[in-house]
Amino acid sequence: MRTSSLTRHTRETRISVEMNLDGTGAAAIHTGIGFFDHMLEAMCRFGVIDMKLSCEGDLHVDEHHTIEDCGICVGEALRQALGDKRGIRRAAHAYFPMDESLAFATLDLSNRPLLVMRTQLPDITVGGMRAQMAEEFFRALCSSAGITLHMNIEGRNAHHMLEALFKAFGRALGDAIIIDPRNADQIPSAKGVL
Repeated sequence: MRTSSLTRHTRETRISVEMNLDGTGAAAIHTGIGFFDHMLEAMCRFGVIDMKLSCEGDLHVDEHHTIEDCGICVGEALRQALGDKRGIRRAAHAYFPMDESLAFATLDLSNRPLLVMRTQLPDITVGGMRAQMAEEFFRALCSSAGITLHMNIEGRNAHHMLEALFKAFGRALGDAIIIDPRNADQIPSAKGVL
């Protein structure tokens, strides 16, 4: 089983994460930000990844530390669960529609962290989460997991835009971590290491 478990405690957040890459999409997420919980649950469901995540953050300040630190922890849990990445497909992409919104995510589990977000999200709050914080989450996740990620989103309704974005990422991630039986014993790199 490709699993991981970690905790991270700072003066701003206390986070614990358990992840199973060979799961069913089950998620138990508690961050104190309802809409962010919903987004992480959607990411897990469409990536077919099991995750338990609990965060106690300084929400009396704002949601930034909670969302960014959750990105750091989710990325680290993913890195741990992937191990040496032997046999994975490594790269994948997905489009995902949500009513009038359409999101695109393409990623490479390359150990070269980079986020390119081609569309700026609106500066509004949805369910206690500023829409622009999604970029901070994905940047932190990419940095700690070693992912190259390109994302784009079109739409008008911020709820729909964010949901499409998290689902597109989840679907692409789920496809990239699948073990390819043709190369199950190989590191997916000409260098022999990722």
